[in-house]
This record gives sequence, structure tokens and C-alpha cells, in this order.
Amino acid sequence: MSRRRPLPKIVRKRSKLHGFGVFAAEPITKNRRIIDYAGELITTKESEKREDRYLAQGCIWTFRINRRWSRDANVGGNVARFINHSCHGNCWIEITDKTIWIRASRLIQPGEELSYDYCTDGVQSIPCRCSPGCEHRL
Repeated sequence: MSRRRPLPKIVRKRSKLHGFGVFAAEPITKNRRIIDYAGELITTKESEKREDRYLAQGCIWTFRINRRWSRDANVGGNVARFINHSCHGNCWIEITDKTIWIRASRLIQPGEELSYDYCTDGVQSIPCRCSPGCEHRL
């Protein structure tokens, strides 16, 4: 019988990148699972309809799992939906079955904001705010 290691403590608070962000409340070691990106499981066809509405608000709430499925964090989501984009984030994504895990790409210190590259391929209407002068669009 294996004992599951508890997920690290994280908190949502105001971000310098955009709106709210998620921050480490304790050290998080490299490759550790931090949180799953929760939300309603929907078809990608349905996701495309919702994405238009969310983009008009300047938000990205849907996450593509594969060609057929997506998760909508605006419906049934958790604090993971507030993890901001960064072109050079400190997290990476692991998808197992239909679960999206946010994992640490390096040691993350307490108080450090979590971020990952959203790897969007849509209309790219939202300017990236990861660093001054970044010209990437989401």
C-alpha cells in the first residue's frame, strides 16, 4: 500500500502579471505535481464556442486535452485557472487520461508566482504580460 504525498500548499492573490495569480506557500521541488487543472469536461467543438466568449473578456479558461476533449475551468474549475501564462514559466503540463496536472519545472520558492506557457494557437488577441517588451500574443 503506497502513501500519497500531499499536494504542495499554494495560494491565490493579486499578480503583477495579470489579475490574480497562484503563488507557492512552501518550497515545491522540481517535477512535483502541484494541482490538477479542474473544470467541466466538454467536447472541443463546444470549447470553441465558449472560447470566443471568454476571449472577448480577455480570459482563457478552456484547456485542450486532445483533439476531442477540453476542460472549461470557468465551470467547476479550481484555483489552477488563475495560474498565469509566461513564455518561460516555472511549471509544465502533464496530461494523464483526461486529467491535466500542473508540475514544477524547477525548484519553486515560497512566495514565487506559478506560471506556464499556455501554448495557444487561436486568434492571438491577448498581449502577453510575462515580461516588459514581450511581443508574444495569446
